[in-house]
Amino acid sequence: MKKVIIIGATSGIGRGLAERFIQEGNMVGITGRRENKLQELCSQNKNCFYTISDVTKETDTIRQLNNLVDRMGGMDILVFCSGVGELNPELDYNLERPALLTNVIGFTNVADWAFYFFQRQESGHLVTISSVGGMRGEGIAPAYNASKAYQINYTEGLRKKAAKLSYPIHITDIRPGFVDTAMAKGEGLFWVTPLQKAVQQIYRAIFRKRKVVYISRRWRYVAMLLRIMPASIYCKMCQQK
Repeated sequence: MKKVIIIGATSGIGRGLAERFIQEGNMVGITGRRENKLQELCSQNKNCFYTISDVTKETDTIRQLNNLVDRMGGMDILVFCSGVGELNPELDYNLERPALLTNVIGFTNVADWAFYFFQRQESGHLVTISSVGGMRGEGIAPAYNASKAYQINYTEGLRKKAAKLSYPIHITDIRPGFVDTAMAKGEGLFWVTPLQKAVQQIYRAIFRKRKVVYISRRWRYVAMLLRIMPASIYCKMCQQK
């Protein structure tokens, strides 16, 4: 039985992963801002623990996580699934700021805490849910794509740091394309992955301790194309939206 903490488990991928880990007999700690959603899940499972937490409140988040670890008696896996992002073609800073606070500041705070916890323990597995969107910039959601690029690079930096250690700390970067959740915004979305299919593939990737995984798998071809596409062509594509 693994002891798993999932940050951002009130809905979507985080909620689905929490249910799957519980179903497989693991002890699961969940966090989020909506207590009713956390209670709903934990009231049905004796191996589920929760704490109300807003990752943008840095000091309070770490205090709550330490308390959750104490109640669970440890932590083997941490999944950072909390994320926000809005379509913002007018560059309204009030829409950009939450993405920066959650996807950059909150993410870094939790990732660092988890990494040093695993260092003291000399084992552990950090999983981040980033996005294919982090591969390139996007004019209609600039802060979201930029913040996901930050997560991708920060996660790679932690993986490089972990590689120098003499004990196993695994780092997994999950990069979804469009998944059928409230986070998938916009018209004409393609290759939208059903939530349960995404959860199944993510769970399998965590179990296998994969380094980088695209959800669904065919999105890796989009990522390859985005990586090699010249900026002049990419920007012309953006202008057509």
